[in-house]
Amino acid sequence: MSKNFELMQQTFSESEVRPSRAIAPNIPPLQTNGARHHEDGKLDLGQLASEEVLRLVQRVFLLQAEEPPRVVVLAGVDRGNGCSDLCVQVADVLAKNIKGSVCLVEANLRAPRLPGMFGTTNHHGLTESLLQEGPVRSFAKPVRGEKLWLLSSGSLATDSPQLLHSQRLKARMTELRQEFDFVIIDAPPLTPYSDAIGLGQVADGLVIVLEANSTRRDAAFQVAENLRAANIRILGAVLNKRTYPIPDSLYRRV
Repeated sequence: MSKNFELMQQTFSESEVRPSRAIAPNIPPLQTNGARHHEDGKLDLGQLASEEVLRLVQRVFLLQAEEPPRVVVLAGVDRGNGCSDLCVQVADVLAKNIKGSVCLVEANLRAPRLPGMFGTTNHHGLTESLLQEGPVRSFAKPVRGEKLWLLSSGSLATDSPQLLHSQRLKARMTELRQEFDFVIIDAPPLTPYSDAIGLGQVADGLVIVLEANSTRRDAAFQVAENLRAANIRILGAVLNKRTYPIPDSLYRRV
């Protein structure tokens, strides 16, 4: 059995975190952007919504028997797990398949990437909303018509991450919940920082992002334990950057 699948099986059996599963057969296929290519012919992976993203969106947001979580944090176990790319794909797919609107919040004040991915500016965003007055929507900008909005990190200083542990953050998250149907939060990695813990406590839950061939089982297990100790609901886990497919039959054995 592969090392990747062993990692998923052992981590999830011990921590009760489950990877996303197959799409229910009675649910219509989700709309996605088609895969695009650069001029040199290489596939633009940032535009490709993988099967795992489709499953994640359906499982977390669209297949809930009860009220679905509306404010969700995504956080990698370590740096470079592909969390920001996954957040963009999740928000894009979700916005295309609901009647309301989605706000993507860049709360990774350690290494912000989202404005560059959307080709927009970062001068007015989350940090300003935590320091200044005004409706929270005035600090965000539409990036896909009126369906998908981005609240970028905003201007950063060395002490900016401390804002994520302020009382003001809770008030702004309440506003975002009122203004948008769903809020997707891109958080810093869980192992080196505690920012995602604070964000998870003002959200409806958190999705853990693991990286194939990189994330250690003991690190993923410790992250899950820390989240449970902080009373944060773990909504699922995604194994990112796989270089080969894992069949549904194997997912069902996890």
